[in-house]
Amino acid sequence: MRHLTPAQAAELRDAVAHAAKVEALAPRLMAVYRAFQHELDQRKPRCEQSGKCCRFDEYGHLLFVTTAELAVFRESLVAEERAGGNESPDKPQGRLALLAAGEVGRTANPGGACRYQSRNLCTVHSIRPFGCRVFFCDTTAAGWQETQYQRFHAQIKLLHEELGIQYLYVEWRQGLMAIESL
Repeated sequence: MRHLTPAQAAELRDAVAHAAKVEALAPRLMAVYRAFQHELDQRKPRCEQSGKCCRFDEYGHLLFVTTAELAVFRESLVAEERAGGNESPDKPQGRLALLAAGEVGRTANPGGACRYQSRNLCTVHSIRPFGCRVFFCDTTAAGWQETQYQRFHAQIKLLHEELGIQYLYVEWRQGLMAIESL
């Protein structure tokens, strides 16, 4: 996995901070996610809930996200924290604390896993980025996943253009490390 240079991390931080101020972003991105969910409900790929998809290094794949997705993800964590919770990593405040403390995205994670995985389940399932939503270990869905990824990622990319948000496409853990100081 290629690490972001300090300059790239700073550029991403600035772009995410700008994107977070665009009021139309979250509702529009969530509309893309809902449209994809409709497709998902039709296809119904199998999910074994094995947690393999979150153990990136062990499973041999990477998750990439856009500027807009990082901004909406972080703002969703902040909103959840304001709504209450406790310091458990399974609760909103605990999840934001992981991000703020720089505990997410560290390549030292066992198996290179996502810090938001707990007991093979995603603790940020409702706010996870598109790459997480479209990936299934169901080999019969591989072609379908690729087609859906291209289709809906194009819509996410278009959101950047329409809303004047700088489009950056980075590996998930690296993106989280870059924005931890926001």
